[in-house]
Amino acid sequence: MSKISFGFARIHAEPGEVRDFLPELIGQLTKAGAQVYLEQGYGSGMGLSKTDYLAAAPGVKFVSPQEVYQQDVVVVLRYPGDEPLRWMRPGACLVSMLHYPTRPGRVAYLRSLGIEAISLDSLTDDQGRRLVENLRAVAWNGLHVAFNVLREHYPVSVEEKERNPVKVTVMGVGAVGLLAVQAAVRYGDEDYWHKLADQGVTGVQVAAVEYDLTSQKAIMSRILHYTDILVDATQRPDPTTPVIPNAWIGQMRPHAVLLDLSVDPYLSEDGVVKSVKGIEGVPQGNLDQFVFAPDDPVYASIPAHVDTRERRYAVSCYSWPGVFPKECMEVYGNQLNTILMAILQVDGVQNIDPQGFYFHRAIARAMLSRWG
Repeated sequence: MSKISFGFARIHAEPGEVRDFLPELIGQLTKAGAQVYLEQGYGSGMGLSKTDYLAAAPGVKFVSPQEVYQQDVVVVLRYPGDEPLRWMRPGACLVSMLHYPTRPGRVAYLRSLGIEAISLDSLTDDQGRRLVENLRAVAWNGLHVAFNVLREHYPVSVEEKERNPVKVTVMGVGAVGLLAVQAAVRYGDEDYWHKLADQGVTGVQVAAVEYDLTSQKAIMSRILHYTDILVDATQRPDPTTPVIPNAWIGQMRPHAVLLDLSVDPYLSEDGVVKSVKGIEGVPQGNLDQFVFAPDDPVYASIPAHVDTRERRYAVSCYSWPGVFPKECMEVYGNQLNTILMAILQVDGVQNIDPQGFYFHRAIARAMLSRWG
């Protein structure tokens, strides 16, 4: 039996956030000798029961949230908030999506508690590629929802055989942007695409726009005028400045849909703007609500310094993969397995060798104690 213990906590966020790691991952850890503690009710939001977990991992224990957070390694997909971390012991390790670069206050708080951490979004290979990600789900789930919204407001039926091609503009040609292009030409839904293609319905025309081009107002004006779905998949060097100022949205047709895949937050500290969304004025969505009509009351909660006067239907979600939670957690579980096993094999994150083998180097790069 390993000398270290793993606690798996539930995400206590919006009711639509039900993601917990699947029994397969828990079973693999216990078979490798780990002591695993699950929060009571773990998996229940996805229809999984205690019996499902015990069948895969007979030695697992279901305990209170406090006991989960008292283990050596605490695993929770999304940042759990500040309060539960007070239950952790100094030197224990939190494994979660922590977003060090855009959450300086969070970093300072973790350090004040003496906690080690591994940020899942900072786990990269030697070439800088993320090891724990579900970028395909970000693009496909976002486009799936955006096309559903467009179908409700398009001037003619999207299924009309002789219609003009639906025009999608994808801003940003990184990993998410390229996947968004692939998803867009398939309506974000392979089955729906097959249905329309078999009927000979005119398809989708996609324009990919590099970030450098987006500052050219005259060119973007022409592009936006004919865009049915505008997708933000940019990685901006300056998150305090939008890619598309709110005033530009006024040039778009009434049925246009704004899709936020970058999901950068509106963030200010001490009156200083730290981050705004790429498409100015788009609300921040979550797994309870990710579609916003132009008259949605949520616009009143957007910070006052953000211009929201020009509006279209907006689609935004804090975590696009979570729209289909089981599929999402199958991907994350498979990716995280090797990371947790590496920690288990050396009896704790404190024994990770930054110059060691592949996964040790990746873990070291994501550790709070080595960041910044």
